[in-house]
Amino acid sequence: MAAWATVMIACSRFHAFARTGVSGARSVNSSAMVAHETLSLWESFYVIVGSSAAALTGLQFVVIALVAESEARTGTREIAAFGTPTVVHFCAVLLISAILSAPWPRLSGAATALGICGALGIGYVLIVTRRARRTTAYRPVLEDWIWHSVLPLRAYVVLVIAAATLPRHEVLALFAIAASALLLLFIGIHNAWDTVTYIAIAMKQSPSTENSPSPAQGDATRGSVSSTTIPASPGDLK
Repeated sequence: MAAWATVMIACSRFHAFARTGVSGARSVNSSAMVAHETLSLWESFYVIVGSSAAALTGLQFVVIALVAESEARTGTREIAAFGTPTVVHFCAVLLISAILSAPWPRLSGAATALGICGALGIGYVLIVTRRARRTTAYRPVLEDWIWHSVLPLRAYVVLVIAAATLPRHEVLALFAIAASALLLLFIGIHNAWDTVTYIAIAMKQSPSTENSPSPAQGDATRGSVSSTTIPASPGDLK
């Protein structure tokens, strides 16, 4: 009888353990389904944003090619402060789109990846701000500080905050993440266009200005021409 009782107790414990395992598996599957259903609603959005960021990255290569062919005095400091960050912002948008398109079992995994991305972005913006202060060939103006430092820093800060609140408030957090991704995308477009227009207009005017004679040189030239005797007829050449 004692042996039979021991067997019954073991069977009951195994049954309880099996039910716990099944309920745990159901909980994990339920969390995975919730994460998948939540992120699938944003799939089309991040397909558009991610593909746009990948395509616009090629635009920055064209901008750098224009810088190399122009007569602008551009060094590595200026490119590191105003050219490379644009590519980094486009790549950040592409990375955000890839993170939120992955089949995460739980939202906490996506939140961790997004938080790391935002933290790295904050550190990079601070480095870019320090580089912009050390440029010599070009001095940033207020618009440059806004688009290269202030707005990117806010975008990455919003990304970190939204990532921290994603597991608990997924709806509001996902909208904040989408806003930061769009802001980074628009920042990259603006900065690339600003660089192109600066090269095409401002820097192309400097050679013509340097080659044009000054008023004093113009007066001297006119005086030398007026003092030269111009023959009135072919007979004067004899």
